[in-house]
Amino acid sequence: MPVADLITPDWPVAAHIRAYCSTRHGGVSQAPFDSLNLGTHVGDAPEAVKQNHRRFKQMARLPADPLWLTQKHGTTVINSQNWYSGCEADAIFADIPGHVCTVLSADCLPVLLCDKAGQQIAAVHAGWRGLLAGVIENTVRQFRGPHENILAWLGPAIGPQQFEVGSEVFQAFTRVDNKAAVAFRQTDAEHYLADIFQLARQRLNKTGITQVSGGDLCTVSDPEHFFSYRRDGQTGRMATVIWMMPK
Repeated sequence: MPVADLITPDWPVAAHIRAYCSTRHGGVSQAPFDSLNLGTHVGDAPEAVKQNHRRFKQMARLPADPLWLTQKHGTTVINSQNWYSGCEADAIFADIPGHVCTVLSADCLPVLLCDKAGQQIAAVHAGWRGLLAGVIENTVRQFRGPHENILAWLGPAIGPQQFEVGSEVFQAFTRVDNKAAVAFRQTDAEHYLADIFQLARQRLNKTGITQVSGGDLCTVSDPEHFFSYRRDGQTGRMATVIWMMPK
């Protein structure tokens, strides 16, 4: 599918919900961070990243600065009311308008969550380690009301034709749930191709969330639009954001 410089999730959320995912276009960073790198921790020039932050805020018409997280591939979820600069978490939940929940990625899976009424939102950074350990489940627990009323969107991530993992990853997921085996395709005695989108859908479905959109954009196979750590090593980061407009 065609990819714009700023991706707007296609999911059936309330009209006052806003969400976007950046691409690598629209910034000032030089190679290998060209051009809209939003990560401060990857070795890019600090002034370029600051300018990219300003540009992204304008591009996405954000109502406030993004609530950036220091991501650790863990399961910690922070409430936006308790956010502070430098806080370590891999997901952020909000039920207040104007709080811009934000995660960074460059192959890991960004997941957005929103209840149907548009009163509760979250952004999740789900690499395979966090996914395995339960970062999605921890985030869903922050929501009040039936989980069946939560919508999910899966952003750009390493695709199922590119995500080669060792047998230890396959065994770790299937030990937790043997149904996870369908998300892996064995390529030799020690390696598998993993479908992180399918693994995330399984986890979401188990919590009661069945309305899941997205999951069709591969970062590794699209160097024109996406940063990819697996493909390039030293590279930039995209941001996925969600917030509620005042009604």
